[in-house]
Amino acid sequence: MTALPRGETPGPSAAADDTVVADTAAAAPDPSAQDVGGDASGAATDPEAEETDGTDAAGAADSTDTADGEAAAALSEAEAELAAQRELRERIEKRKAEKGGPIAAGAKLSGPAADLLAAVRAVESGEKPGAAFFDAPAPAPRRVAPAPAPVRPRASEPVRAPQGASAEAVAAVSAVLAEGGAPEVLAGPAAQTLGAQAADVLREDPWQLLAVAGVRPEQADGFARALLGADCGPDDERRTAALVGWLLERAALQGHTALDASAVRAALAERAVTDPEAAVQHAVAEGVVLVFQEGLDEPADEGAEELAESGEQAEVSAGQEPPQVLLGLDRYALAEESLADGLARLVNACEKDADWSEPAAAAGSPSAAELVRTVAAGGLVAHTGGEAARAEPAALITAARSLGLQAVGATHSVDGSRRLAEALGDPSAAVTITGLLSGAEGPGRDEDGAIAVDLLVVLDAPQLDVETAAILVESLADGTRLVLSGDPGVLGSAGAGRVFADVLAARTCPQVVSRTPDPGPIGELVSGIGIGELNQVEAPGKEVVIVPVHDAGEAVHRTVQLVADSVPRAIGVPSADTQVITVGHGGPAGTRALNTALKQRLNAGPGRFGGFDPGDRVVHIPTPGRTVPGVVVSADAEGLHLDCAGTPVVVPQERVESSVRHGWALSAHQATGMRWPAVVVVLPGDAAQGLSRAWVYTAFSRGERHLSVVHGVDQALPRAVAQSPSQDRTTRLRALLEALPTATV
Repeated sequence: MTALPRGETPGPSAAADDTVVADTAAAAPDPSAQDVGGDASGAATDPEAEETDGTDAAGAADSTDTADGEAAAALSEAEAELAAQRELRERIEKRKAEKGGPIAAGAKLSGPAADLLAAVRAVESGEKPGAAFFDAPAPAPRRVAPAPAPVRPRASEPVRAPQGASAEAVAAVSAVLAEGGAPEVLAGPAAQTLGAQAADVLREDPWQLLAVAGVRPEQADGFARALLGADCGPDDERRTAALVGWLLERAALQGHTALDASAVRAALAERAVTDPEAAVQHAVAEGVVLVFQEGLDEPADEGAEELAESGEQAEVSAGQEPPQVLLGLDRYALAEESLADGLARLVNACEKDADWSEPAAAAGSPSAAELVRTVAAGGLVAHTGGEAARAEPAALITAARSLGLQAVGATHSVDGSRRLAEALGDPSAAVTITGLLSGAEGPGRDEDGAIAVDLLVVLDAPQLDVETAAILVESLADGTRLVLSGDPGVLGSAGAGRVFADVLAARTCPQVVSRTPDPGPIGELVSGIGIGELNQVEAPGKEVVIVPVHDAGEAVHRTVQLVADSVPRAIGVPSADTQVITVGHGGPAGTRALNTALKQRLNAGPGRFGGFDPGDRVVHIPTPGRTVPGVVVSADAEGLHLDCAGTPVVVPQERVESSVRHGWALSAHQATGMRWPAVVVVLPGDAAQGLSRAWVYTAFSRGERHLSVVHGVDQALPRAVAQSPSQDRTTRLRALLEALPTATV
């Protein structure tokens, strides 16, 4: 690791200077130091999660995925994603309705037990003779994979964003907003969020404005006072119910799928609600939230109502801890239940005695061979490891395809899909999760609507939010094998949930821990960070360089100098392949300030297309929580034309401001799932509060050949790395998985 004196940059002169050696003072961990960072694995306290990037705060805590051009021929990627979510929610609502009705004996059974019960009932009713079941042949394998399909050519027609609300609905909402003194700019988002009758909804319940991203309670209160006058009060049941929902939606942006009831009551009290208990009771009665008690599989419906009415905990024996009561939005609660049930189904329905010994022997490494053998014996497997360990899922896919199985690897980003395709030597076996779910990539669906695969390997599993994971698992047929693979040290998903961490913690399935270390000085540095140590590393080829700075202004100056001159000259990596990563979007050295300075140096122009010029590096945020890198090509009446990894994308004019940002500098959340030949990590002095071990681990591991650290946080960096990560997200998935009979140790 090389530390450069202030004013010098990596170059031949610096390489020849024997006095410019690694500076341990800037990197040595302080064992006695206390953590000053915040979020360990998600968007809970990271400043970038509090910024609005795209349509809401989740967009600032993004990771990447692609808008594949093939989707343009039928429907846009965003529309396909929404359709998949609607399909899942319809199935979940059906399950919820079934739970609310009388449960027939045996209705909770699944797998062979349920089949046996159905057979007994068919014989008893006379529907089928008993011999029919004894004579039935053994079930054949679900599917034998055909020869690898040819790579689908990318569609030439650009992807287009979905249309918003109708002009009539927007106009009606605009009139109501004007009457209440609210900004007219909220009319479109409100109409899209609340539906065609949004104007009537807002007039009847003004606090429904809180459902629009970016609206705060104080603003909704002012809007309500203007519309309702004297009838408006802090304990209005419409207000308290909307506040409860807003608190949980806000928590979801920070990664939580549920909140402790006491935390919700405290937050309501801070917002002038005089009786938080009654407010929670009303929200439960109105169906705004569901109530769950630790250790119970189902919502504590009756008990929750009694609890809300009395404001008392259930009786607890002496010496026992009172049970935790959680409040959750139904969309996340039902997604977690659906996901837990689906994972259990995959575990139970898979063939357990498959013989994959021959491809395991040819896997190429002991860890890859262990993974192949483990997957052969189970329907669900978790695999952990760093960047180098991604070769093991690739070996698994190759082994499965050699057996005639349809095996596919799904990644979080286009960049990840490209790297996986290179490792496999077969682009048809590497897809993005979004492309797989939309049908734009992969083998498509079978006659039952399930994804036509025998083995699905999900890389970048820490980036799976609970809703995407539920849709994905619901789309897999019985007998499909699922492998969740990823690095548990990186930042968590932009959306709600901690799926991969909960699966690991619940020990629901066999776990394979890779023994393949990340190579080189960067790999050595990152491996140390993963265990809480910021070590000195030897970097003879200037793979790691520390650039100390005094303030944010100097940090911006040195960053531009590194990207535009020093790294291309000394390392041989062009500016186009160098990515800047910083802690947040705002501030004097955030992504906005850095992108402004980098554009001025690398692609100066008037910004005649909504602030953009041809050649600008940008990121497109088609949906909250997803970031797609691209380059501006042109602009016309249709909108801004982008080239996103070879896929043409047109962003309508009205969406450019909210969904396109300059992309020379990104946040670490946005960079997850991607890697670049060179990375410059910027740590100005005001970034200390946003640092955590997971943040540093993620940012430092994005570089393949070179890492420069513009370092201005002094000892805050080793303190953040030394601090043990904690579970920063409240979820129910782990408890649901532990309650299943499939849990293994």
